[in-house]
Amino acid sequence: MLTSHLDIFIQKMNNLGKKGIPFLFIIDYEMNNPVIHTFREAAKEGIYFSVHGRRNKKKSVLDELKLGFNKKVIDFPFYQNAFQKVLRQIYLGNTFLLNLTFPTEIETNWSLERIYAKSNAPYRLLFKDKFAVFSPECFVRISKGEISSFPMKGTIDAAIEHAVDIIMADEKEKAEHATIVDLIRNDLSMVANNVHVKRYRYLDEIVTHDKRLLQVSSEISGILPTDYQSNIGSIVCKLLPAGSICGAPKDSTLKIIKEVEGYQRGYYTGVFGIFDGKNLDSAVMIRFIEQINGKLFYKSGGGITIHSDPEKEYNELIDKIYVTAH
Repeated sequence: MLTSHLDIFIQKMNNLGKKGIPFLFIIDYEMNNPVIHTFREAAKEGIYFSVHGRRNKKKSVLDELKLGFNKKVIDFPFYQNAFQKVLRQIYLGNTFLLNLTFPTEIETNWSLERIYAKSNAPYRLLFKDKFAVFSPECFVRISKGEISSFPMKGTIDAAIEHAVDIIMADEKEKAEHATIVDLIRNDLSMVANNVHVKRYRYLDEIVTHDKRLLQVSSEISGILPTDYQSNIGSIVCKLLPAGSICGAPKDSTLKIIKEVEGYQRGYYTGVFGIFDGKNLDSAVMIRFIEQINGKLFYKSGGGITIHSDPEKEYNELIDKIYVTAH
């Protein structure tokens, strides 16, 4: 039987983990083109990362070129058509939460390298001249045998009066968040024991180039087997794709996404992360700008449930198109 590219990738992750050798891994949404490098190899390939301040090369931009940023947003009728297709699948019982995403063409005077260097986010990645990521969302973190996930579901403009009360009381947001927490808890239970919710629906603030956003997260944790380092690739890949960027139930929802979105996500909503020889930290690749045929596209989206309002979801997709700058 032929060994797949993914199988080889998982085996390499497991071997490096067993030997305690640090590495960077990048896995696309459909897991067709995973990438793994030691930190030095990645830099030679033009791939740079920053994970909570740890990086393989210090990228600095000394001049103060002011950001110019323009969104060519998709038409609302186009979005609404896809939204209604998702809603029909919800009524049919084939999904009850689906993360609907689309690419938006943007124009900016900043290069991908500058966006990477200047972005203010815990997880940053520059993949050659192809794409840049500045993600606020952790996928999984492994420390001293404990695995934790921090799904983000729920976004609101912080400038809205009583924004905290609104987002925390919104029935649609509460139901969506509960669904994702349950999904992540089930996913972690496939690889860990004593899985439990440590923190439920807490708020983080994100400062963008034109506004402040509030995002709702939770923390779910479990205990891995003692030999987890030798199986670190198997553990990570068993949890993919990340529940927060597809929906539930996972298998049928993935099929609907493919039918409704009509474009290739590629590395967008995949994951990347680093293993430092003992522990692992990783991110969901959201807040994602990609260069395609000389144009820049920002891919974004949000979760759809039976209680979703198409205009609110459309506006959330647009609100997530931003750059966070130092």
